Amino acid sequence: MTNIRLCYQTIEFGLIDIHLCTLRNKQEFHDPEGVADKLGISSAAWPIFGIVWPSSLVLAHHIFNYDTDSKRVLEIGCGTALSSLLLNKRKEDITATDYHPEVEHFLNRNTTLNGDNLIPFERTDWADSNDSLGRFDLIIGSDLLYEDAHIELLAGFIKKHANPACEVIIVDPGRGRKNKLSKRMLEFGFIASFSKPKNTDYLDDDFKGYILTFVRTV
Repeated sequence: MTNIRLCYQTIEFGLIDIHLCTLRNKQEFHDPEGVADKLGISSAAWPIFGIVWPSSLVLAHHIFNYDTDSKRVLEIGCGTALSSLLLNKRKEDITATDYHPEVEHFLNRNTTLNGDNLIPFERTDWADSNDSLGRFDLIIGSDLLYEDAHIELLAGFIKKHANPACEVIIVDPGRGRKNKLSKRMLEFGFIASFSKPKNTDYLDDDFKGYILTFVRTV
């Protein structure tokens, strides 16, 4: 990873500081052996994993004030894994996943940077039926609904890894697919609700999206 430019920043959550090493900008690209290309990740899409997006910040601030005690938590499409790093700092039971081949490298680097234990990680595709993740009490993610085709894959992945009683929190920047996802989640026994983040002073611009919450009880 010596041919890309990096950025270091610290994000505050109350008295907790999370230190991050990320890509410097959205123009960075480094795939000399074509690993990402073989996975179908283009040069334009390659850097998306390594930027702290507004939805990621919204999710992390929401999770900071959320009761995650004693829950087994899964972050899907974690990217820079800001929420995972925050939960790990609080000694929560967190597992992270993403499809991008460089995510684990940055996750381990940032976990070490924060002086914490490594976060369990599995690189997996939402269509993968052979992962070893197991089931979770809380599933979180941000900015996941890029295409209509993702709705069925995401819903199926959640169904596979959700405990009978499960909460799902997804922050969507307003890509217009929340209702379609909600309809599918309803078929799996979840009740949906949408809300706006209460305070986004930590963002440079107004957040036009929603926090999607899905709850299934037994």
